[in-house]
Amino acid sequence: MTAELMPDTTRTYDCRQAFADELIAMAAEDERIVAVCNDSVGSSNLVRFRELYPERLINVGIAEQDLVGVGAGLAIGGFIPFVSAAGPFLTGRATEQIKTDAAYNGLPMVLCGQSPGMAYGELGPTHHSIEDLAWMRAIADLTVVVPADPAQTRAAVRWAAAQDGPTYLRVPRFKVPSVTPDGAPFELGRSVQLTDGSDITVMAVGTMVSRALAAAETLRAEGIGVRVLNMTFVEPLDVEAVLRAARETRGIVTAEEATTTGGLGAAVAGVVAQNHPVPMRILGVNREFAPTGSAAFLLEHFGLTADGIAAAVRELMAMNAGGAHEHG
Repeated sequence: MTAELMPDTTRTYDCRQAFADELIAMAAEDERIVAVCNDSVGSSNLVRFRELYPERLINVGIAEQDLVGVGAGLAIGGFIPFVSAAGPFLTGRATEQIKTDAAYNGLPMVLCGQSPGMAYGELGPTHHSIEDLAWMRAIADLTVVVPADPAQTRAAVRWAAAQDGPTYLRVPRFKVPSVTPDGAPFELGRSVQLTDGSDITVMAVGTMVSRALAAAETLRAEGIGVRVLNMTFVEPLDVEAVLRAARETRGIVTAEEATTTGGLGAAVAGVVAQNHPVPMRILGVNREFAPTGSAAFLLEHFGLTADGIAAAVRELMAMNAGGAHEHG
């Protein structure tokens, strides 16, 4: 689906609220919906859920391995568990349980990584969740979903609850603009094209999507046509959209609030290198511990801004300036 859409930067929305609202709505419809958390009722935005369904909120305390194990047991018992914790602790402390209990057994459970990326900026590297996409993408039979705004968050919550296997769902902490066109599909392994452009393709996830759109708007004024793809599913990747971009545009920029070692950029590069090589720039955190500071500071520090994305596009355009690009 294609839509010429630029974010209204004057209005931003809370994905965690969308997550909580949709979970409550689904719980009213289906008594199998339960929530499991690691002493994170507030940070997972589950306070209202607990008030409405106290018997369906299980708090295991600060014990993430148990968190996933309890969720797996509930899934085996016929429930649909939403296992919720801060992204760095859910993925960092319970990777074995996610691999063995959830994915290896193919259990229908939703692993909700709250406040991922560098949203906990002031708490430093221990609380940055920048490795999660690489870790989770490496686990077989685990779907990895990164919604870009509240509309996609609501769609992702409902979609994940209906799956036969496990899903890792990133839930952003800080507010973002609305970027999803009305009627946009939410389908396994499918991206959403937000702008047309034949020069460079920018593929972004989560909080980077609105920044990619802002970059595209700036570059349009310079005569550069940017195709923006919201790559909602990091695993499985929309391989068809990636190959189409490689064939139809001069290069690809990826942008993710995550390490560049193994996440979206690595996934896209693997497809491109093996099928239709084109110049690429992979924006993210380049295998280092991000410093302590506000989320805004950290995004600026790593060039994960509209200006940073635009600069990467201009660099690829400059590389192509001396020669013709072959399509097909």
